[in-house]
Amino acid sequence: MTYIPVIDLLASDAIHQEFTVKGWVRSFRANQFIALNDGSTIKNIQCVVDFENMDEALLKRVTTGAAIVVTGALEESQGGGQRVEIKVKTIHIEGDADPEQVKLTILSPKRHSLEKLREQAHVRVRTNTCGASMRLRSKLSFAVHQYFNENGFYQAHTPIITGSDAEGAGEMFRVSALDPENPPKKEDGSIDYSQDFFGKETNLTVSGQLEAETYALGLGKVYTFGPTFRAENSNTSRHLAEFWMIEPEVAFNDLAANMDLAEDFIKYVIGYVLEHCQDDLEFLEKRLVEEDKKKPQAERATMLLREKLQFVISNNFKRVSYTEAIAILRNCKPNKKKKFKYIINEWGADLQSEHERFLVEKHFECPVILFDYPADIKAFYMRLNEDGKTVRAMDILFPGIGEIVGGSQREERLDVLKEKMAALDIPEEELWWYLDTRKFGTCVHSGFGLGFERLVLFATGMTNIRDVIPYPRFPGQAEF
Repeated sequence: MTYIPVIDLLASDAIHQEFTVKGWVRSFRANQFIALNDGSTIKNIQCVVDFENMDEALLKRVTTGAAIVVTGALEESQGGGQRVEIKVKTIHIEGDADPEQVKLTILSPKRHSLEKLREQAHVRVRTNTCGASMRLRSKLSFAVHQYFNENGFYQAHTPIITGSDAEGAGEMFRVSALDPENPPKKEDGSIDYSQDFFGKETNLTVSGQLEAETYALGLGKVYTFGPTFRAENSNTSRHLAEFWMIEPEVAFNDLAANMDLAEDFIKYVIGYVLEHCQDDLEFLEKRLVEEDKKKPQAERATMLLREKLQFVISNNFKRVSYTEAIAILRNCKPNKKKKFKYIINEWGADLQSEHERFLVEKHFECPVILFDYPADIKAFYMRLNEDGKTVRAMDILFPGIGEIVGGSQREERLDVLKEKMAALDIPEEELWWYLDTRKFGTCVHSGFGLGFERLVLFATGMTNIRDVIPYPRFPGQAEF
């Protein structure tokens, strides 16, 4: 008998036909009704057992969490809550689940906190909340590749182990094969990395951008989509030590074209999940409504989840210069009344999440693209404007998230790039290959980075980034 996924079975009109379905038992009521789920959808298929004509010993093994194979005819449901159900002919136990042990886990049929789910991350995908988030994550990932493929981009697989620090932040995880107890030393007592595996000091990448730039200056339009790492001691609901980044780079694109690309891309992938993830979005939306009931009225969401996603794809993002944003923030009530943790006093301040969210959620009430930031607070590779003090950088700010995209027009002028590197003490010999691209047919080019988990966070309505990646890595946590 051919196995059929639950999602297809629930949509089938093949009444009276026999099917085989496999999955895990969510519940078994009255020794008669099995709720079976195989992960293909948030919905269960109800399997109705004629217990009087079924082996009693077998039925005792049909417990929550057990993996079973059910064969039976698809029938119109006699009860409410489902359109069709399986009239069970046979049950095969694929894998037992001891009820006493299940009671100790998040598989037990009761409400568990998200923190509890994180403690049992190896089985949390079998819960409705995590299952919905991970299916949606997968669909978003597919939409990312589909968008770039449809728009003439080539995927570039950039190195995970690198000798360069694209951000200049220094918050990197070191990769070494040297004996940590007795590493080779130089005469001055420092570690001699020339004897290491790669012959130099290397780290896990913080970004594939620099390498992607080199490929854009040959293939025209490229993107990377891979893991990145930050050894940043940020124990917050918005930061991870290991996360996935989407980074397109486009030759001959200026800052305006870069903003157009980022906005079009975000609208496309959000539109894709709105079209293909209705069941999971409906569940996540109801979950958010229940969570909101516990909050004060002022803190409740002004839109339902799907309304919020539809709003993003139906409206233009507001484009605002950094200078205009600073003026708005300096004169706003939270700043004047010192409600912000970081008070905005002067131009040049590095905006914090509280400032970004104020602009998006309170002032403009829509996604915002900030551009033309002070050069002093941005990376060396960003194109210097004619005023000599700002760069052609842009950040996209989203409600509930803050910054979701960071990008810029890249500095294509060799002399200016060298000056900026010298000012930041970045040795030219470390990035000789990057500088070479400014010697052999340099051109205007731009790109951006989008933290994939922040995109999933927004699309699911979840509030902690640790709940939208299978096994989160953050300070003190490398379990599983």
